[in-house]
Amino acid sequence: MVLLFISKIHYIYLLYKDINLHTTSLKIIFWKKRIGFPLDARFLVVGILVILLSIVFASQYATAKVPIQCAVVHPSKADIRFIGSDNSSTDGLRVLRASGNSNTNAIVRLDFGDWSAGMNKTYTAAFAIVNEEPFDVNITRITVSNTSGMNDYMQVWLHGDRDQRAEEDASCVFMYNNGTSYYSKSTTAWTLDTGDGNVSSMSSDGVTVSTSWDGSAHVRYSQSDVNASSGRADFVWVQISINIPEGAVEGDHIGTLEIHFQATTHWNPLPSTLSFGYFIG
Repeated sequence: MVLLFISKIHYIYLLYKDINLHTTSLKIIFWKKRIGFPLDARFLVVGILVILLSIVFASQYATAKVPIQCAVVHPSKADIRFIGSDNSSTDGLRVLRASGNSNTNAIVRLDFGDWSAGMNKTYTAAFAIVNEEPFDVNITRITVSNTSGMNDYMQVWLHGDRDQRAEEDASCVFMYNNGTSYYSKSTTAWTLDTGDGNVSSMSSDGVTVSTSWDGSAHVRYSQSDVNASSGRADFVWVQISINIPEGAVEGDHIGTLEIHFQATTHWNPLPSTLSFGYFIG
């Protein structure tokens, strides 16, 4: 294509040079053919050049089709999945539970129960994040939004020991504090080790931990005492504390917890989200 373009330009140059030598005779010929006005051959050459360039550049456009594929699965079978552990005060079911039974309408959410103003509740293992991807995945940021505008009631930690308060766990990372997110999308708070694609288990330092199925909450869960550490386990526990001040508005408080990830092989700009709810009465 480039050689064709060069050859055309060379040809035009020769044509332009030849026409310049015979400009007067060309004007006479055009006049004799009753064009109606004397035509400068240089304008003719420019017009030809524009046409040829249009032909050359137009041939650079092409269309290609690439097939795509993805699968919608139950949240408990996703490549990055959430599992439960702690129970809610409302009904004794897991704080983490799924509503809907099919792959297309199942939604994972957090139900913290009913609490009164002036109370504090801490779930050391509200849920765990498990990586099943065939590469490491970094957790970069966690944010919280609340439809009632009361985002400053919640604190979120990542830590390795499910039955120990994060504040006493040396592995803990304080992610979100009453309306303030401590990390940005460009930072790494915790690294989930490479997963094995097996949704019935998770692992830490080569130790396999079963994630059994909870038929009531419709999620997988674990109550294992095997601890996790950043970069050496494919899971991490999430501790959530709800701090309800005196005078808090009664009623349902519903919001979204966003967890931002970055894979070691590519950037994932879309956060994974969990809806949550609790009642102040």
